[in-house]
Amino acid sequence: MTRLRQAEITGIVTELRRLTTRLYVFPEIGERIAEGLDEALSRGRYRGAEDAETLGRLVTEDLQAVNGDGHLRLKFHPDPIPAAKEDGALLAELARGADLSLGGVPRVERLEGGVALLKLAPILFPLDMAGESLNAALTLVARAEALILDLRECVGGHPYTSAHICGHLFDEPTHLNTLYDRQDGSEQQFWSPALLPGPRFGGAKPVYVLISGATFSGGEELAYNLQQRGRAVVVGEVSGGGANPRRGFTLHPHLEATIPVARSVNPVSGGNWEGTGVVPDTATDPARADEVAHRAALAEVARLGGGSASAEEARRALGGPAEDRPASGPDARL
Repeated sequence: MTRLRQAEITGIVTELRRLTTRLYVFPEIGERIAEGLDEALSRGRYRGAEDAETLGRLVTEDLQAVNGDGHLRLKFHPDPIPAAKEDGALLAELARGADLSLGGVPRVERLEGGVALLKLAPILFPLDMAGESLNAALTLVARAEALILDLRECVGGHPYTSAHICGHLFDEPTHLNTLYDRQDGSEQQFWSPALLPGPRFGGAKPVYVLISGATFSGGEELAYNLQQRGRAVVVGEVSGGGANPRRGFTLHPHLEATIPVARSVNPVSGGNWEGTGVVPDTATDPARADEVAHRAALAEVARLGGGSASAEEARRALGGPAEDRPASGPDARL
């Protein structure tokens, strides 16, 4: 990789300062961050950054020093990124990621007791890239008696995709999130859609959502939306805490400035998960969150399923009749 010249470093940091001042979702904090970049540049903090990866790491540390916004970065890309197009690096990364993960649906599995496990990772891809994969997977799990949605490795995603998934888990259109845009002061609401291809899982059967410290951004939004609406029990550990959607700008063939330009406002809580993460209803080691959720789901299927084959299978898996098992649900300890 070509060594960075001091003039290049100055130009990259100066442009990043301009973007942060003009676009960052919280104007006053953006000004403070920009002042920090000026100070770091003037005292020569970046003088030893001979390569793009080192510069990206140092500048990101300074960008996040004020309020810890995980979306605010000078992101290093090992492969060259598109030069002129806004969000060009992101789009190229998305296309590659979708190809490598079956459209963001790397696992669909039936577990004992008629419980379906659906893993969504590494992100919730835009519907024009992954809609067919998502719809196929959601159609497949619609017949299950309970659903475990595994977001432990989901590090981002598009709000329309999150709303589309929620459409399969509610019976009626439901207000999920509102994005406030700093630049024009507009607000955009996101609702679960009224019409969907294929059958719905529906709004009555149990849903469990698995999260971890790696769950971030769009993955957190899906978990938070379902949790705040009382539609799912969230199991695992506190997630990463990134709620401010970002835009991307190429500042160097290997460096992308990612600037949060909006903030999420949940219609139930009136807030979001920025900085705090999504707090699970049942805290457990994320490595065994699937086991914990599955056992809770089995108890629900055994309790609700009557004499169905899945309910009988669930009772056998639990080791006894449902009435001998503790109740499970959104207010129960798993």
